[in-house]
Amino acid sequence: MSAPSTMQWIRQAGQRIATGSGQLATHLVSRALHAGRRLWHRAADWLREASGVGWLLRLAVLIAAAALLRKIVIAIAAAVYARVEAGAAPWLMWGAAGLWVVASYRCGRDDWEPKQPSVPESPADGEQLADDTSPEPAVAQASAGPPPVSAVTLIATVRDIGTPHAQLKPIAEHLGTTTDAVRAAAAALGWPVKDVRMQGRSASAGLRWDECPSPAPLDPLPGVVGAGHPADDNDDDTTEEGPQKGVAVRRTNGGLIIYDLADTHRRRGIVGR
Repeated sequence: MSAPSTMQWIRQAGQRIATGSGQLATHLVSRALHAGRRLWHRAADWLREASGVGWLLRLAVLIAAAALLRKIVIAIAAAVYARVEAGAAPWLMWGAAGLWVVASYRCGRDDWEPKQPSVPESPADGEQLADDTSPEPAVAQASAGPPPVSAVTLIATVRDIGTPHAQLKPIAEHLGTTTDAVRAAAAALGWPVKDVRMQGRSASAGLRWDECPSPAPLDPLPGVVGAGHPADDNDDDTTEEGPQKGVAVRRTNGGLIIYDLADTHRRRGIVGR
């Protein structure tokens, strides 16, 4: 590896670690808040189950447990701080720093998305869950998600934001969807997802423009007139067969011609490079 390439990699790695450090800190704080919220809901539910003297006894148990836990945490933190300050455990400081750098580098990827912890929300005061809830609404909520990305939209987006290739995260941000939806649309087209580079970004999963698939049309295109045949002056491109599903992409010297077979008016868009 040459010296300029090494320096460029070091700069990119430093920028990735700096970005990932902020994302990692935010993620850890969010996890801590979720854990505290979950513990609070469990304690409140436990108190809500009792009443009278039992409620007072449970409250005393919770207060005693909180005081004991506070003393344990303070003692452990003070002992660790004393050892680090005295230099008795240098491996502790360097080990923590090394783990943080590695975790920050992993979190600095362009397509990194934190795992959202599942927090069972308890019902608010005065609210009760209905006993006769049917499973249909739960199924509808589980299937809710971002709308699928059409093939025409995906190809046009890669052409618009690609340099010339486009990564999954910028495509998803441009379309207002998720990277999983972009992957599904690319898989439906047979467009392989590979590590690509974009201007101002490090290598990440994306789509190469020179590998854009060109599926053959299912029927002859009405706008294409063969040599020696008279041109059709009729502007009505509808057929008796009705609209069809799918997309047809044809390569020409001027670029890609995209045909949406579901459009009965046969709108054609030329995507040139």
